[in-house]
Amino acid sequence: MAFIEQLKNDQSNLKNEVLSGLTVSLALVPEAVAFSIIANVSPLVGLYSAFIIGLITAIIGGRPGMISGATGAIAVVVVALVVRHGVEYLFAAVILMGIIQMTIGFLRLGKFIRLVPHAVMFGFVNGLAIVIFMAQLAQFKVTDINGIEHWLSGQSLLVMLGLVGLTMAIIYLLPKLTKAVPSSLTAIIVVSAIVIYFQVQTRTVGDIASIAGGLPAFHLPQVPLNLETLKIIFPYSLVMALVGLIESLLTLTVIDEMTETRSRANKESTAQGVANFVCGLFGGMGGCAMIGQSLININSGARNRVSGIVAATGLLIFVLFGSPLIEKIPMAALVGVMFVVAISTFEWASLKIFRKVPITDVIVMVVVAGITVIYHNLAVAVIAGVVISALAFAWENAKLVRAREIIDDNGIKHYEFFGPLFFGSVTEFQNRFDVLNDPDEIIIDLKESRVADHSAIEALNKVTERYARVGKKVHLRHLSEDCLVLLDNASAIIDVNHWEDPHYKVPSDILG
Repeated sequence: MAFIEQLKNDQSNLKNEVLSGLTVSLALVPEAVAFSIIANVSPLVGLYSAFIIGLITAIIGGRPGMISGATGAIAVVVVALVVRHGVEYLFAAVILMGIIQMTIGFLRLGKFIRLVPHAVMFGFVNGLAIVIFMAQLAQFKVTDINGIEHWLSGQSLLVMLGLVGLTMAIIYLLPKLTKAVPSSLTAIIVVSAIVIYFQVQTRTVGDIASIAGGLPAFHLPQVPLNLETLKIIFPYSLVMALVGLIESLLTLTVIDEMTETRSRANKESTAQGVANFVCGLFGGMGGCAMIGQSLININSGARNRVSGIVAATGLLIFVLFGSPLIEKIPMAALVGVMFVVAISTFEWASLKIFRKVPITDVIVMVVVAGITVIYHNLAVAVIAGVVISALAFAWENAKLVRAREIIDDNGIKHYEFFGPLFFGSVTEFQNRFDVLNDPDEIIIDLKESRVADHSAIEALNKVTERYARVGKKVHLRHLSEDCLVLLDNASAIIDVNHWEDPHYKVPSDILG
């Protein structure tokens, strides 16, 4: 009985994986085409990129169920390269991008995603939700014969809103009746059938661009193999690699939290690198994880690699054989799906905690979301959030440094410090000493403190120099082993040898 039950579960899971993958492949088509237009390349370049990157990361990536493909974050970076130097330099840059990402994965640097604060995560997710929402508004605009773009109005607007509303209603209501099929896929099929059967006049996928094509062909970039080419592509490749990994690893973290599972960041970094390397060799524009499509996949019940493989291969099948049918899908159906994704992506809980968290966390969330929305530059947004969080952390820890002053029976003055000694606290540390009025011998006790960086070493050096100039002696006491190593390494700038053994005991300690 247990075996039969397990078999039924496996069949049910496989069905969910396949149907979810098909839903994602449909949603990938307009996204890939749109990002190709942004990057100033052929729509087939974006479609091939989504297929190659999606397939490779689905097979060898570190996060089953996550969807990767051509993305807007990469498209925004490469457009300047394409305009200035041509598409061949783009292909070369994508190959180098892959090499950089593989190197990061091999060096196991993906773990540094753990240093991203939760406030940055909230800002990242909320910013991307707004970007996804705003990107769909382009489908509510039309260009007239004079090339002027304006909003839809009248019957065209009502039809568009009606179809979008119907799509969203099906996605929200169908799971209450049955979960046998993904609601997003059902919504796309139902709305498409209505539009085709009743010949409703509305924009379709085919109105954006034709997606018909053949298999992607191996293509070495036609660029000179010299240092000049490297100088041109390296800055773009580096930014693309970092933007791609940041977006991929943050998306990975979001899915980990949603599914209560753990993924492998370094394996995903390597997989992204391999995917982009191969993508460049087949004339692709590069890409990374896609949070919108990943959430469609996860919310449809997908949890393993099958869905990602189906999504990628399904996309290629559309290009090879299904373009006449796919081009008839109304954009309103896909817009409705992405509106639901945007709404579910936004961390509404973050709005409720504004008054319950430190003001710096609120600032970080707003800044990260704002930069993501305004500049579409995820790398800058995340780095800005991490920097603000780090400075706030340093400031708070700098205020923790305090000292207790004691003069023992032998007339020796003890400065007992508490809290970390680092660049943010050294000013407070140095201001604690009364050099002129102190006795001839003092002890700096660091039992409850720690020497953390070069600024702390320099501060200790300055203190000893100040006392030395007036003929007074300084002892260090209770240095931890790591602090002692740090000071020994800094012997060129500070005289460690004249200090006493850090483990020495004064009479009061022995008697106590």
